[in-house]
Amino acid sequence: MKKVLNALVLAILLAAGLVAPASAQLAEGSKAPTFTTQAALAGKEMGFSLRNALRQGPVVLYFYPKAFTQGCTLEANAFAEAMPQFRAAGASVIGLSNDDIATLKRFSREECRDAFPVGVASRRLIADYYVALPNSDLASRTSFVIAPDGKIAMVYSNSDYRDHVTRTLAAVRSLSE
Repeated sequence: MKKVLNALVLAILLAAGLVAPASAQLAEGSKAPTFTTQAALAGKEMGFSLRNALRQGPVVLYFYPKAFTQGCTLEANAFAEAMPQFRAAGASVIGLSNDDIATLKRFSREECRDAFPVGVASRRLIADYYVALPNSDLASRTSFVIAPDGKIAMVYSNSDYRDHVTRTLAAVRSLSE
């Protein structure tokens, strides 16, 4: 119960902008850690492999703290609205949090509007990408654009969700220039 309460308080503080995110340690140009995870798209469980997704083109990988919190819901809505632009640029998008798969199935349907998958970010995955919030199992709001060669083309970490879509879309478009 205490762990749930702490996560809820942290999510509220994060949404209000009162807690700073952890800074992303993976540098642009470095190799992105590959992974597979459980994910959900349109309310259905699926597997997700970064390696397989990169065969189709660039991948926007965005970490968010907690499904159904205000900032995370608004960010998911914004990515859903921009999916036609990401697809036109040849990119796929996946959101990652440490929520369980049942929660992500609902979130994928209700807030991601069936437009892109959301996946389970294990502690290990959060650590591999250096996106852990201090003293928490939650991920910071950090977006990565990963080029088809597996290298990180862009990193943006900010607890305010509003610039993540525009920055990642611009980075994806710059890959094809």
